[in-house]
Amino acid sequence: MQCSDPDPVEQKKTTDTNLEKVITIRNLYKAFGNFEVLKDVNLDLYKGENLVVLGKSGTGKSVLIKILVGLLTCDSGEVIVLKKHVDHITYKELLELRLKVGFSFQNSALYDSMTVAENLKFPLVRNQRKLGKAEVNRSVEEVLDAVGLLATLNQMPSELSGGQRKRVGIARTLILQPEIMLYDEPTAGLDPITCEDINSLINEVQERYHTSSIIITHDLTCAKAVGNRVAILLDGKFERQGTFEEVFNTDDDRVKPFYDYNFIQ
Repeated sequence: MQCSDPDPVEQKKTTDTNLEKVITIRNLYKAFGNFEVLKDVNLDLYKGENLVVLGKSGTGKSVLIKILVGLLTCDSGEVIVLKKHVDHITYKELLELRLKVGFSFQNSALYDSMTVAENLKFPLVRNQRKLGKAEVNRSVEEVLDAVGLLATLNQMPSELSGGQRKRVGIARTLILQPEIMLYDEPTAGLDPITCEDINSLINEVQERYHTSSIIITHDLTCAKAVGNRVAILLDGKFERQGTFEEVFNTDDDRVKPFYDYNFIQ
């Protein structure tokens, strides 16, 4: 379900490009056999910025994210995340880097056999073994409170709505205090009201935790509400980047259908 266009939506201010770059991608190329997915991709993510990545299904958005965290390797090009060259670091360094990059999965990826609290404790205890029980509990309560779901502490995931599951998934990512957040289709499958709630939460996370984020979506209402910048992936390249208005102020037949599908249909 596509979310309706809120009226009005104020475009977030464009990021000051004098800020530090936390992700730099240059001349990235990735193919699977004869199928070229990413061709000469160039992109920057600035410190404290929400960057929205748009593209049709199968255009390589998820492949790009996997390359950023070392789950896939590029065929050529350069990928720098938090000053680390992802293709040229040891496995130990890669694991340390991944702790600084939080990934919010499209399906929330919660363990159904664990309570909400246990889902949040799991990554914290596994990665920060020196924390005491009181510190762990305090961290769990803090992030649940931040996403507005402290009352769900002892509930099972099956008792939560789709929007609540999304929020808990974001809380579980935040508990490790990442510097970068990667959101994969954060509003997919949600009703318009819940979409607005998730959009507001993404902005609140940016402001409260000072995260730098990449938001992958095909929902233009989400893109307009949360993006400091928007980059649209076309034919394996980022052909258009800028504010929401700058990207969609075009007669390009590859771009117009995105806008028409979301706001005119």
